[in-house]
Amino acid sequence: MGEGIMQNNHRYDDIIGLPRHVSKLHPPMPVADRAAQFMPFAALTGFGDAIEETGRLTDERMELEEDIIEELDGKLQYLREHVKEHPEISVTYFQPDARKEGGTYATAAGRIWKVDFYERMLVMEDGTKVPMKAVVGMEGEVFSDLEELG
Repeated sequence: MGEGIMQNNHRYDDIIGLPRHVSKLHPPMPVADRAAQFMPFAALTGFGDAIEETGRLTDERMELEEDIIEELDGKLQYLREHVKEHPEISVTYFQPDARKEGGTYATAAGRIWKVDFYERMLVMEDGTKVPMKAVVGMEGEVFSDLEELG
């Protein structure tokens, strides 16, 4: 068995020292293009994204207690009366996920620009729009008078 290996080592000795062929018709391929030939092939394009999407966690929307709903309604009415002052508030709300069941809780903080009861929307100075039905909490110094009364 050792002899066969030795014979193979000398099989190409006659061509090993020859110069590499260079085409007279075609320019050499750039190194980056040559390397691209050996890049890994993704047979299941998009499969990794699908797995990542399935694994992405979403929150379930919590149901608010009746007293919290009443408190939020009171704050919305109070905010409507003081909207011209453009008070600074922080609003926590539920954002439904566009692709799957559930969503996330987000917080918008800044000055309130408009309380639109027709569209049922809170509009912040930076343009952020928060649907009133999605609001789960509101805080701000503007509500301090309201809390003292209640």
